[in-house]
Amino acid sequence: MAVKQAQQPAQQQMNRDEQVGFHKGALSTLAKEREEMIKILSIVEQLMQMHIKALKELGIDLESQAKHAAQSAPVKKPTQQLDKLLR
Repeated sequence: MAVKQAQQPAQQQMNRDEQVGFHKGALSTLAKEREEMIKILSIVEQLMQMHIKALKELGIDLESQAKHAAQSAPVKKPTQQLDKLLR
């Protein structure tokens, strides 16, 4: 009976250590994934800036088009049913 009780704290400690290791490993992997995502986002941003610059050189004013689109787009209000779900 005493041996069984002595094994429980050791097993709990091992289980805790495994959980800590699992979470640390997950965070390490996710940090690397985030770094890669930032690199991808940076490349996408550079490409977008190149296209914006090319359109400006062609005489296209994207800012005025965006303002016009924002003004002409109707503002949709959530339905009452959606409001109830969000509360």
